Amino acid sequence: MPGIYLGAILFSLVGMMLIDWKWSLALRVAPWRTALAVLGGTLFFLAWDLVGIVTGVFVKGESPLFVGIVLAPHLPLEEVFFLLFLSYLAVVMFAVFERRAAARARRSDAPAVDRRSA
Repeated sequence: MPGIYLGAILFSLVGMMLIDWKWSLALRVAPWRTALAVLGGTLFFLAWDLVGIVTGVFVKGESPLFVGIVLAPHLPLEEVFFLLFLSYLAVVMFAVFERRAAARARRSDAPAVDRRSA
């Protein structure tokens, strides 16, 4: 079934966006910074892929799950959406770990409560 792989990537991307939106991790907090980071990461990894394709390290395998649209030799359409998802996932996970570190720092700065006298 052509398109299953692209559908899975888009499904995952939408799921990541919903998680991000619900907990205000990246896009709601800093939309321009998030968009630039995701776009920059995607372009970086696309350049990485192109270098790998030119040097013969990366080749496109055949699969009935691909849509069949090839943007460049050995660069299927799905790769662009995968790299977009990967970059967005990295930004969201960075926000998650940054928030956890801040919460941990706040807990360690809080005064200790003596529970024996309460």
